Amino acid sequence: MTRTGALADREQRARHRSAVLARALPSRARRMPGIALGVLADASIVGLLGLSMWLIVRAGEQPPILHLTFAIVGVRALAIGRAAFRYAERLASHDAALAQLAVLRSRTFAALVPRVPGALESHRRGEVLAAFVDDVDQLQDEALRVRQPLLVSGIVTALSVVVVALISVPAALVLLGALALGGGAAIVLSRRISGAQDREVSAARAAVVDALLERFAAGEVLAAFGAIEMQRDRIAVAERRLASLQLRRARSAGLTAAVLGCAAGAASLLAILVMIPSLGDGLSAPLFAAAAVVPAAVFEVFAQVPAALAARRGVEASADRVAELTEGELPAELVGDAGREGASPSALAFASAPSPGAPLLEVRGLAARYPGAERDAISGVDFALAPGDTLVVRGASGAGKSTLALALVRFLESRGEYRLRGVDARAMHPDAVREVVGLCEQRPYLFDSDLRQNLKFARDSDARGTASDDDLWEVLDRVGLADWALERGGLDARLGADGAWISGGQAQRIALARAILADFPVVVLDEPTAGVDRELADRLVLDLLGAVPDDRAVVLITHTELPEGISTRLVEL
Repeated sequence: MTRTGALADREQRARHRSAVLARALPSRARRMPGIALGVLADASIVGLLGLSMWLIVRAGEQPPILHLTFAIVGVRALAIGRAAFRYAERLASHDAALAQLAVLRSRTFAALVPRVPGALESHRRGEVLAAFVDDVDQLQDEALRVRQPLLVSGIVTALSVVVVALISVPAALVLLGALALGGGAAIVLSRRISGAQDREVSAARAAVVDALLERFAAGEVLAAFGAIEMQRDRIAVAERRLASLQLRRARSAGLTAAVLGCAAGAASLLAILVMIPSLGDGLSAPLFAAAAVVPAAVFEVFAQVPAALAARRGVEASADRVAELTEGELPAELVGDAGREGASPSALAFASAPSPGAPLLEVRGLAARYPGAERDAISGVDFALAPGDTLVVRGASGAGKSTLALALVRFLESRGEYRLRGVDARAMHPDAVREVVGLCEQRPYLFDSDLRQNLKFARDSDARGTASDDDLWEVLDRVGLADWALERGGLDARLGADGAWISGGQAQRIALARAILADFPVVVLDEPTAGVDRELADRLVLDLLGAVPDDRAVVLITHTELPEGISTRLVEL
């Protein structure tokens, strides 16, 4: 790569990182209360130490008690304020960060959705999961542990130096010099010891997650071939790597704190030396003592700066990993505006009014391919569907049947004509297309929850309302699962992780029940009989097609012959 290319690549990564971090930041209005309370809390720390020392020395001079009243009240107020402001600051800043975390997760998921069919295959499952869970969670540190500490520490440190300058300009210059030298040394030391490791922690964490996922997902295969011990060794190696990196970071934090402690002591000592000539000549003993002890408190506040810069390295590494999944250029074969912000899918359902008398769904010369493929997976596909129609799409494995399904629900971009009620589907919001065309996948995903929750989410929106238990029982009866559900304990029956406790045919019936609840005018059944023997497959197809309401259109994708008695049209791929 040329120097110009490397520079452009760095600039692009910086733009992508900034886009990810922008999603993680709460609005300025939500951040300001936490910042203001943080300034008050840290200012209380510095003020409490300085005022306490002033009070001790001044009390030693035995003035009238009234001369000490303001200081006594001030010490009490600052002591209470330090804890009260800190609690309120934590409450305000964490409330803003956690509220934004929910927004961040949803936006990140929306950015991942259009990349699923073909743009994430180069990443291991554990890497994607770690980026979506651990790295996204760490992004909230940008507001909590990076920007706010830097801003609060800078404000309080500057105010403290100004106050010290009002007492003694030489002491303020000493404090400034100590902050520059000691703080700079702490920052350089932290970067040198753990700078590279901070960016490796996310990768090490992803390696642990990936090894654990493989251990649990492939447990039976590993046991059958006696490879469990080997997988345990892999997990142990990944954990040791992660622990080593985290230990190095902890050592860096300890050494940084030691450097700042030494710098604070040196600043106090030098401040005493430079103020001695002025003692008694315009500088009282109480003020002398206060100015001498303030550097200790200032360095306690300034210690947030190296910690924030170290946190920034970790946050930027996490942002880079998330950006690698969500911000890269989307392949032309994928639909890129899924999850688009600011516009309601219903409002964008049609670019113009549906044409009267137009087919419910019509494709002419439809072609599509996966990202990176050299040739089309499907091409020249023609058919039209009206309500009540059933179309069978048949072909050998690899003929492009699932590709057609993904193109119909607008996960894959297509060429040729594709119209819904006479309107070009590419002029519609992808989510609006998916309100018309529903997909029952070959392997439908089932949540590790009960039957009720696996069905109810299909109709749980402002537009469709919420499904009642009566609605769920009605659709279960329609797909032939009512008796089975009663035997298993009703709607509270657990299905297991990814439907581990039910058969493939039952999973397909549940997927169809979801599609019926969601009121899709067009239902695409992708290989519903895969892995089912012929006799059961024929019965399952008859039951599934019979369960679909008469006013819906069905696209049945299969590679097997259909049982007799089904009136359909056929498209061969």
